[in-house]
Amino acid sequence: MNSIPDFHFGILFFFSFVKTKKQILFMIFSTLEHILTHISFSVVSIVITIHLITLLVDEIVGLYDSPEKGMVATFFCITGLLVTRWIYLGHFPLSDLYESLIFLSWSFSIIHIVPYFKKHKNNLSAITAPSAIFTQGFATSGLLTEMSQSEILVPALQSQWLMMHVSMMVLGYAALLCGSLLSVALLVITFRQDIRILCKKNHFFTKSFSVDEIQYITKGNNVLQSTSFLSVRNYYRAQFIQQLDHWSYRVISLGFLFLTIGILSGAVWANEAWGSYWNWDPKETWAFITWTIFAIYLHTRTNRNFQVTNSAIVASMGFLIIWICYFGVNLLGIGLHSYGSFTLT
Repeated sequence: MNSIPDFHFGILFFFSFVKTKKQILFMIFSTLEHILTHISFSVVSIVITIHLITLLVDEIVGLYDSPEKGMVATFFCITGLLVTRWIYLGHFPLSDLYESLIFLSWSFSIIHIVPYFKKHKNNLSAITAPSAIFTQGFATSGLLTEMSQSEILVPALQSQWLMMHVSMMVLGYAALLCGSLLSVALLVITFRQDIRILCKKNHFFTKSFSVDEIQYITKGNNVLQSTSFLSVRNYYRAQFIQQLDHWSYRVISLGFLFLTIGILSGAVWANEAWGSYWNWDPKETWAFITWTIFAIYLHTRTNRNFQVTNSAIVASMGFLIIWICYFGVNLLGIGLHSYGSFTLT
């Protein structure tokens, strides 16, 4: 007679054990994710601090390679964070804005370390490290606390196209943002140089000169010395502008490729999920605008009739368009991509 109650007790014990085990695993993974998040954020903060120190004090040779090593450590921490979240959620962590921001920060770190492993001079360090800390800092802020909690994947995202489409789009955003910021830096340096030359010309024409021949001869050597110094300085500035343009073109070209693959894969996924390749909702519309802007940039960049500053202006416009497409549209909370939206608190 006691066998039936014992059987029910055994079933209850089994389910309670399974439930307790899941809770324990969830706590372990959540704690590990929390630790990796704070470690990666702390490391990238230290990287920026070291980078600023090396810019201000050139004599500290021992810290010269530290920012690159710090970004490598950040890359592995964020990779561990994404893998941990992937394991205990059961799907690739790109289902909401929080996870896409973490993946964007991971993308910035991988863009940073690729030139490091290829032994090239890294001109992206001043952009990728602050971008990584900005995106990860916003993702871990109180605004997205609810999104960071694990939830069941919505039916629209339960597809194998999730990894392909969203990862390509976010990688494209990261590369395009880095390339656009390089173009912004190019414009700032160029315009500062033009303003300085214009001011010197105005000063030259407005300055009153005496006809004293002795004074003219004694100042001749100083003029020649200052002219040679300025020519060398302008030479290195021109070389730096050329490097900025070169890296901006390469990074934007890579980002444009990722963006194109992301849009095409998203169109195929949309046809499977909604029966149409294109629906012109806000996210798709701004993605098309972004693609068009950078297609214009690549056209102006490869056309020799256009100056470098013209293509840089187009890329700078693209920087704002990307943030509208990636972040601004999510504030609307409308359209077929509304699952990535959030409200500011």
